[in-house]
Amino acid sequence: MIATPLSKPTNLTSTAIAEQVRPLAENRVILNNISWDTFERLLADIGDRRKTLFHYINGTLEIMSPLSLHEGSNRFIDDLIRAFSDELEIDLRKLGSLLMKIPDLKLGAEPDSCYYIQNEPIIRGKEVIIVGQDPAPDLVLEVDITNPSDRRLPIYALLAVPEVWRYDGYSLEFLALDNGAYQPIEKSLSFPDLPAAIIVEYVQKRLTLGESGTLREFRKWVRENVVRDEVI
Repeated sequence: MIATPLSKPTNLTSTAIAEQVRPLAENRVILNNISWDTFERLLADIGDRRKTLFHYINGTLEIMSPLSLHEGSNRFIDDLIRAFSDELEIDLRKLGSLLMKIPDLKLGAEPDSCYYIQNEPIIRGKEVIIVGQDPAPDLVLEVDITNPSDRRLPIYALLAVPEVWRYDGYSLEFLALDNGAYQPIEKSLSFPDLPAAIIVEYVQKRLTLGESGTLREFRKWVRENVVRDEVI
């Protein structure tokens, strides 16, 4: 059994009781009947320095403000992805909470983190990425400890994001786009040699070893357990 940052409740009789023991990790506001023009004006008025993330589809706007538990998990999984890519010499471009919107479809999203891997060569030299004109990120990471991210998956599907990772504080789930919907998969499309259980294990270890020590230990694990493809 893999330990996780939050001790998962046992012997609970209802989902409601389980939710009571979860610490607050995100503040969310859901607004309905919001026009696309209003969404665009809101983005323009608030600008890029805001700490909130927006998701918009079918007139519904979700505004999320991440708290420390959320951001700590998000940032450290991001560090693990970078370390893994460095060790295996995988070309990677991290674009954080890249605003992805397609006005013709009237939808928009800002993930916790996103990455170009397979499509990294296509966008390598671009300072400005416009999803719809440019490919969508190959991988999106969503951290949802307080609330599930189910309502965002249809947005990512319409944006044609091939893979989504969802971390809920207890476990990490890999999802792949299949016929317009996301389905669970055992191995990541982007990093098939990196098990979800290993990511969760090292997210937990950082709370006792510290982040720098945990990253050193994780890099050691990669060197000992993952064989890098040799370039011929």
